[in-house]
Amino acid sequence: MEWHACLDEYEKLVIRMSTPRVVIDNAVCPTATLVKVDSARRHGILLDAVQVLADLNLSIKKAYISCDGQWFMDVFHVTDLNGNKLTDESVISYIEQSLETTHPDRSHGFNGLTALELTGTDRIGLLSEVFAVLADLQCDVVDAKVWTHNGRIASLIFVKDCNSGSPIEDSQQIDKIEARLRNVLKGDNDIRSARTSVSMTVTHTERRLHQMMFADRDYERKPILQHKSELPMVTVQNWVEKGYSVVNVQCKDRTKLLFDVVCTLTDMQYVVFHATIKTSGDKAYLEFYIRHIDGTPISSEPERHRLIQCLQAAVERRASEGLRLELHASDKQGLLADVTRTFRENGLNVTRAEISTTSDMALNIFHVADATGNLADPKIIESVRQKIGSGNLKVKELPLIYHQKDESEEQAVGVGGAVLLSLGSLVRRNLYNLGLIKSYS
Repeated sequence: MEWHACLDEYEKLVIRMSTPRVVIDNAVCPTATLVKVDSARRHGILLDAVQVLADLNLSIKKAYISCDGQWFMDVFHVTDLNGNKLTDESVISYIEQSLETTHPDRSHGFNGLTALELTGTDRIGLLSEVFAVLADLQCDVVDAKVWTHNGRIASLIFVKDCNSGSPIEDSQQIDKIEARLRNVLKGDNDIRSARTSVSMTVTHTERRLHQMMFADRDYERKPILQHKSELPMVTVQNWVEKGYSVVNVQCKDRTKLLFDVVCTLTDMQYVVFHATIKTSGDKAYLEFYIRHIDGTPISSEPERHRLIQCLQAAVERRASEGLRLELHASDKQGLLADVTRTFRENGLNVTRAEISTTSDMALNIFHVADATGNLADPKIIESVRQKIGSGNLKVKELPLIYHQKDESEEQAVGVGGAVLLSLGSLVRRNLYNLGLIKSYS
């Protein structure tokens, strides 16, 4: 660390104490890379650390978090999605630089874009209508994420003007975009809860999606479809002698699970003082010792019940039941409207989506199910692939961390020999989007 000549020894000490110290160790554990972070404690520092690892799609196998007085210490055991240690120097360097930053930048290249926030009642064909409106209004979708949960939808869409390539700043155009999208979201029966907003402020997309669904109170709604997956088990008890509330979460393991839970605890204004995270097979066990920001534990049964509901929702929002489809194609005006219209015409509902555009190439991921929430008919999927272009739209298996398939599941997912394994590309794709490598193919 280089010091400015004007700094005195006290100022140097303050900087040392407030700057996180990061050690990445590949020698201690035979099966995982250890990421150790020591820092002065502040609200949200745990989320910052977990967010860096989540943005790289790393799997956290174990973690130990402890706050001793005003000092924060944590150790993460991480692997890539193949279950391997981290050996890519660009990944290791990015983790070190990001964690050692006191106030990390989370814009991920969204500067110069206009952000559209949408929440409402989910239905088949809703995304098709949204993207058709944006195409008609000359809005070029550069990046987007869409989540659905308990019959609700939340979407954060980053757009620019098709003609100028600049962010959309004209107030009349913004009003027109908001009004037309609000009409689409309202449909026939969602007059009160449909919401749209336009912002120039850059935020962390997935954290914002959690906040939007939390504000929409999706956790209070009954699921329209009964999911086949095992529901997360959450318990909250008070440890009176120590003044902590103890939160236990048991569920199926997946990438970004810890981020989703810590994000919700942080946004609900709880502070994590100690935590232990471990995984066994496809199961994850998370235990947190928390208090309110004012140092008090949970004090009422309604608050305890609400926290349980919110954590269950946080785990479920990203756990899609649908088949994963990946679209790689040359970007063009109206591409998303055409693709999602084809899904709608064939009775497919998009349960989750990730849209990105890089160097005039569309790199889009859709999780789709039939109208009842079940796995779509392979014949319908193959028909959709033929209409969109079988060379562009691929059926992909989820990374192995998400599930351990039995024979019947493998037969259900196999569609016309088009199932392809995509295990290692997510980390390199994120590094490519961050500008750290030239290619991820």
